[in-house]
This record gives sequence, structure tokens and C-alpha cells, in this order.
Amino acid sequence: MDSRVSIFTISQATTATFVDLYFRLTFLFFIKRGSKHVETAGQGKILGEEGDLMIFPPASMVTMVNRPVLGEDYRALGVCFTHDLIDAVYADLPIPREAKGVQVVPAATHQLADILALIQATVNDTKLPEAIRQHRLLEPLIWLREQGVYLPTQVEEQPVSRVRSLIETDLSHPWKADEVAEHFAMSEATMRRWLSKTGQGFAKTLLHTRLEHGLSLLQTTDTQVSQIALACGFKTPSHFSDAFRKRFGIKPKDIRSASN
Repeated sequence: MDSRVSIFTISQATTATFVDLYFRLTFLFFIKRGSKHVETAGQGKILGEEGDLMIFPPASMVTMVNRPVLGEDYRALGVCFTHDLIDAVYADLPIPREAKGVQVVPAATHQLADILALIQATVNDTKLPEAIRQHRLLEPLIWLREQGVYLPTQVEEQPVSRVRSLIETDLSHPWKADEVAEHFAMSEATMRRWLSKTGQGFAKTLLHTRLEHGLSLLQTTDTQVSQIALACGFKTPSHFSDAFRKRFGIKPKDIRSASN
């Protein structure tokens, strides 16, 4: 998989509400089955239905509900783009205000299946020369631009994004505030003030980063819950399950199989 574009097959068996999910990079959700309900502080409630594309700009903080259809899992394909690819296609355009929020691109008026096929073909072809790969990674974004879909560029990384990015390099590491502060060449007190401006202190940022990665692994892999717990930095599976249920109101296992 190319490091600049990642594709995830997402499935979820039980409806659940995920509060304060943070998206560090630009994320596209191609909804294959079921629906996605999103709420943001600035936009209110937004609905994406089967066949639609939902676009989350970088640094989005949302409340999200994935709703399966009766008797079947919720399904989507998630695609994540790094900042440099977005900038290469959109940097010369004035970005409208609506592009800075979550967008719904309806399947009825856009060639979404063709765009998704372009992404999958490029990422899955391991024999492509690097120069051709770089060009093709831009093609789906060019298609979106031609169809009037705009993505925000030149995003200034917020403190929470930078700290999360560091934590994600090794989620199992026992991160401490003084260690993170040293990485950013500042005192611990300065780092805590710097981070608190985003509304999340260090402990909450660390916990949320681990839990959200755990949620992603539950939705996109068959990895056992016990292995996910350890990979995300929790000392025991029960510690992970308790923290997960406290935050999301659902047991980790219920992401994959509907509760009775």
C-alpha cells in the first residue's frame, strides 16, 4: 500500500455513536451499504446514504453514527490522502467555504464508482513505475475537481494533530508528557498549555488516539480484540474493553457482531 494513499474496507455490525472522532488527514468514505450520520459543531447534522461519498477535511472533529441495514453489516471503503497530494491538485484554486467542512457527494450526480476504481487500481498495482504511480495517485483528485468537488489545502497542523502523529508512530509505547514535550523541543508546562488550546489535554489525547485506532482495527481487520488491545497500548484486554465501552457505549466485540 502506498504511504500517501491508504484504502480501508470498513464493516460494522451494530449501530453505535462515536463522539469526538478526530481525522488528522483528508478522509473519503465511499458508503457501500447502510448510512452514515455525522454531526459537527459548525454544520449540525449531515447524512450520507448508500452509494454516496462523504469527505472529511483534515483536523475534523465529529460525532459519527454508522447505521447498518436490517440483517446486514454497515459497509464502506475509506480512503485517506496525505496533504501533499491534495495540494498538488487544489493549491491553485480558491477554496469555497463549504469545502472546509464535511461534504456529501451524491452518487446520483457524480461518477463515484469510476473514481474509486482509479484509486484501487493504482494502489493495488505493485508493478507501476514510481513516476507513473505519482501521476495516477492524482487522477482521482483531478476527477473530483472536474466534477466540482473541492478539498481544502495548505492545512496548518494543529497541536493535537502533531501530538497524535507522534503517538501513532508507536501506540504500544508508554508515552509520557515530558517525553512528548522533549520531542517538540519545549518544556512540559509549555507543551501542556500548547495542547490545551485545542480543548484536549495530554492524557485525553493519548487515550483518544489509542481508542480511535482500536476502533479502526475492529472495523477494518480480523485481528483478535486481545491483540488490538496490546497493539494500542493497553495493559490488558479488559482495560481496553472498559475504556472502549466508557467512551463509545458499546463493547469492542459488538462492532463485529450484533448484540442480542
